[in-house]
Amino acid sequence: MGALIIGFQRAVFSNEAGIGSASIAHAAVRTKEPVTEGMVSLLEPFIDTIVICTITAMVIGTTAVANPGFAGDLTGIAMTSAAFESQISWFPIPLAFAGMLFAFSTMISWSYYGLKGWTYLFGEGANGQMIYKIIFCVFVALGCVVQLGPILDISDALVFLICVPNILGLYFLAPIVKRELDSYMEKICSVEIQKYKN
Repeated sequence: MGALIIGFQRAVFSNEAGIGSASIAHAAVRTKEPVTEGMVSLLEPFIDTIVICTITAMVIGTTAVANPGFAGDLTGIAMTSAAFESQISWFPIPLAFAGMLFAFSTMISWSYYGLKGWTYLFGEGANGQMIYKIIFCVFVALGCVVQLGPILDISDALVFLICVPNILGLYFLAPIVKRELDSYMEKICSVEIQKYKN
């Protein structure tokens, strides 16, 4: 059960599915059919969790079976690097580069999400946005020097707090989403039928 709970925590932390943060970015897209953006957003958790995390878990799992104790006290990306290095000696270099890109893209996306929340609460003024950006940069610097464990514990608690109202909102909005999806699928089917007739 403990492994399952930690797996859920890391999965939600990894792909943000169900916490409503990615919808901030998807809301900025201009489209005539919002359903199409919803379908695109379904790819994110699939690629992140099903593809990337599954491959990583399989490499770590098979390495741990083949070489018990290979990682020692290593966790996170250090354990992943050790697992890949045990099979492909040069792999930690591209993995370090990929980890840097993941970290950078996470900072950029969460900066945008936070800025949108900040401007919603305090307005679109340039001075207010600059204050937010300074606060964000200070916390990025602090995040680099503190222990990872407490940061993950705090983020897990905050993610849980975000999930509760978001999931309740999803239940209340489910009939509207179903209606929009049915309407879009009818349009698609009618277009395909028309193509077939022609």
